[in-house]
Amino acid sequence: MSGAGEPHTASPRRTAGGPAAPPGRRAIAVALMMAMALTALDSTVVATAVPQIVGDLGGFSYFSWLFSGYLLAGTVSLPVYGKLSDTLGRKPVLLFGITLFLAGSALCAGSWNMAALVVFRIVQGFGGGAVQSTVQTLAADLYSLEERPRIQAAISSVWAGSAVLGPAVGGLITAWADWRLIFLLNVPLGLVSLLLLARRLHEPPRERADGRPPVDWAGALALFLTGCVLLTTIVEGGHAWPWLSVPSLALLGAGAALLAATVVIERRAADPVLPSWVWRRRPIAAANLAMAALGVLTIAPTVFLPTYAQSVLGLDPLRAGFVLAVMSVAWPVSAAFSQHVYRRIGFRQSAMAGMAVACPVLLAFPALSGTRSPWLPALVSLALGAALGITQLPLIVGVQSTVPPSERGTATASILFCRQLGSSIGAAVFGSLANTILNSRLQAVSSGLPSAGDRTLDTLTSTLASPATPASAAGPLRDALATAVDWVYVGAAAAAALAVAALFLAPRRFPVLD
Repeated sequence: MSGAGEPHTASPRRTAGGPAAPPGRRAIAVALMMAMALTALDSTVVATAVPQIVGDLGGFSYFSWLFSGYLLAGTVSLPVYGKLSDTLGRKPVLLFGITLFLAGSALCAGSWNMAALVVFRIVQGFGGGAVQSTVQTLAADLYSLEERPRIQAAISSVWAGSAVLGPAVGGLITAWADWRLIFLLNVPLGLVSLLLLARRLHEPPRERADGRPPVDWAGALALFLTGCVLLTTIVEGGHAWPWLSVPSLALLGAGAALLAATVVIERRAADPVLPSWVWRRRPIAAANLAMAALGVLTIAPTVFLPTYAQSVLGLDPLRAGFVLAVMSVAWPVSAAFSQHVYRRIGFRQSAMAGMAVACPVLLAFPALSGTRSPWLPALVSLALGAALGITQLPLIVGVQSTVPPSERGTATASILFCRQLGSSIGAAVFGSLANTILNSRLQAVSSGLPSAGDRTLDTLTSTLASPATPASAAGPLRDALATAVDWVYVGAAAAAALAVAALFLAPRRFPVLD
């Protein structure tokens, strides 16, 4: 290992246990970007078609599970796919994931009611989990440490492009065609990616010792069930039922019992799905905690900023989308330049610098929001995207560089899982915070608003958008929404500060493998 001089350490293009750098590597990179585009475009395109889907299939009370079910399936399957890619190889796991995603897309297009569509979205989510984890791992296998920032920035640009193009594509399809075409568009893109990967990606034979332990299927099942129960509690708590209610407490109790069983199973497994070294090694443990905090803080701009732009500033959906899109564009651009930062000061210091900048940027939003200028959230989003770009990529590249190829899938999946878990926790915590502040600020207002028990962020934004809402209620409601979003940004700044603190647990220089 080489600790000193970490940013300048070179990695060979062919490593034992990982795929070689083939002559057609550019075609493989294109295939990886196309595979990632499947998952990146999906949610942004589907979100624009929700009114048409509900109008056609009904089931309005369940439509939120179109996104929750997809996120749940993708998150809980990440550690399993990471371990399987280390055990069975990247190629079979990625091809399986793309195939499953395309099968789910075709089934979604043929859905006959909302319940069927939710189930098929969960199938898509299981495929998406394999795609996200394995694409990131293959990028590290195929590219040396010096080259890796370029391919990672290219993958990040897929998400940026999807954030901008997704709503436009979804809007055009729902306006001029049937919403089912949204899901069918995945098929040609995925088939081309499958063909390129099947023909161009060749993994070297994996060493298989006679005494190699079998795949830990019991641990995989236990981890999957634990994640499903706990994430369902986080996602639905405070929305489908109160936090202090029988369903919430029952799910929390079941999740705690399953978690204890998972720990016992993994300790006894010869080759556990989620090995303990993920938390024993300081660089990986610190990166996991920092990525979880990053997942928490990104909820503020991605979920609450569009609401603020439309309900408080009065922007139309197109301009409100632009406010968020600038962050999605600044993020990959900053990530592309992050290599110049972490090569000079190291992976940990680069990520800490990004979060140290993100904290005051997030605090600037409530400090200046009284101006009610549409340029303020756009500038905050731009600066935040630049800060997060030099945070996430160094953590991913740094963790991947500290493990051999035989552990790289597990390590990559662990940091992606922690970020997704952080996003789920952030949505639940910030949603509860916003609802509490709204109810507190609107206690004296009764005319023109829903009853006190039904005052949530969703119902109140719908009320504000209604022409029937009297001006005497619209003004206080707009002020209450602004205050709620301000406090969400304060919470996001606290998450950024926690990320900086977590990174102090990592060594100053990551132990990069030669």
